[in-house]
Amino acid sequence: MVMKTNGFVDGILPDELKKVLRLVGSEWGDVVDDMESLQVIPLKGAMTNEVFQINWPTKCGNLDRKLLVRIYGEGVEAFFNRDDEIRTFECMSKHGQGPRLLGRFADGRVEEFIHARTLSAADLRDHEISALVAAKMREFHNLEMPGPRTVLLWNRMRDWLVEAKSMCSAKCVKEFRLDSLEDEISMLEKELSHDYLDIGFCHNDLQYGNIMLDEETRSITLIDYEYASFNPVAYDLANHFCEMVANYHSETPHILDYNKYPGLEERRRFVDTYLSSAGLQKLTADVNGALTMGKQPSEDEAVLLLHEVERYTLASHLFWGLWGIISGYVNKIDFDYMEYARQRFRQYWLRKKRLLGSSDNHVNGYVAYGTGSG
Repeated sequence: MVMKTNGFVDGILPDELKKVLRLVGSEWGDVVDDMESLQVIPLKGAMTNEVFQINWPTKCGNLDRKLLVRIYGEGVEAFFNRDDEIRTFECMSKHGQGPRLLGRFADGRVEEFIHARTLSAADLRDHEISALVAAKMREFHNLEMPGPRTVLLWNRMRDWLVEAKSMCSAKCVKEFRLDSLEDEISMLEKELSHDYLDIGFCHNDLQYGNIMLDEETRSITLIDYEYASFNPVAYDLANHFCEMVANYHSETPHILDYNKYPGLEERRRFVDTYLSSAGLQKLTADVNGALTMGKQPSEDEAVLLLHEVERYTLASHLFWGLWGIISGYVNKIDFDYMEYARQRFRQYWLRKKRLLGSSDNHVNGYVAYGTGSG
């Protein structure tokens, strides 16, 4: 088995990982004993972790067992508590969501291999796939998860702001206007917190690499719950829309094209599907291939959610802008985190007045956002 990453050395399988794999193999009982025969295939899609598919030959000789090894990225302890994330992972598994946890070692974990493909940036714009994602989000948000239904978003940003300021030079603090962000976070919390907003268990990082599609069953699986927590569901939708401007597998993965932000019609279609889904329902296609659900949301309900989602894009820009700054100091992956942060903060300051300003910025009840840059 050859693996070179994050402390792994060519041709050497770490002893701790060997022990975990042997335990998994003993439960299966049908795999070959020679661990050097394992085939390791690097997988794309993860932003901070490194992920590998392991093909383990079976004794019958014509089949492989598959599993996934995830190597944790450097510096992630600045963003979340790994034990909390593992508890979420295990709870998701009990709910029938995502892969099963097969074992843990110091630098990562071993997971069940999901026989599905990771979405691409283009897939998010496919009407059918987007509808499947919307319905899956509703199901995810409705999950009964342990702990209080307390919004984590604002305090997490405050913690990240302290972390970012502790790392940055005076020049960096000035460039990113970090000294003003405490007030911005408090202002957003006041402006965007309403009793009528639905609070659900949110993924909080629904970029295309964290969404998998089974081509045969057309079922969606959401993976990687590192940032998952209770939050307003409007924030999760807003964050998903913001991710539509990214292509992390291009020649310039850090560059965001805000001309690709979904327009009003596309956002409305997503929101309608989300609201009309009970989460556990199956989408069906009519003779024209159009996806239909059950009861359609009222106009007022859809307009209100669209309005709040647009305003929550501001929180998404600050959230991932801070993430970008910290990642620039702690993560060694070949990605221009600082330039990514600049783009997110630039969008925040460009859109703040428009999204929180007067009613002149609204068209027929919607926030006029995303027809050009976003």
